Amino acid sequence: MRPTEIRRSDMPGPKVYNLWWGDKGIQQQKGIVQYGLSPFKQRAVHNIIRGYIFNGYRRLSAQAVYWIVPFALGFGTYSWAKRYDAWQNSKAAHVAGHGAH
Repeated sequence: MRPTEIRRSDMPGPKVYNLWWGDKGIQQQKGIVQYGLSPFKQRAVHNIIRGYIFNGYRRLSAQAVYWIVPFALGFGTYSWAKRYDAWQNSKAAHVAGHGAH
């Protein structure tokens, strides 16, 4: 019986990079690059209003054709239908013969 076999069974072998959690006796892995940024350089809301005013206006004006034209068509159709319905339910439409009940 070999008592050391049980103790070695849960540890990875010598041909892997990560031997065990927190083990510092291994070589660095290749191809892993970490970048950092100083907390003094991280200004998340720096010039957010000024940036939105100019950049937001530029972005909205570039997309204006895609939302103004459908909105105008939809609003025109809605206003026409509302006026036509009001006319159909009026006395003038009944006199003209369009609202026979």
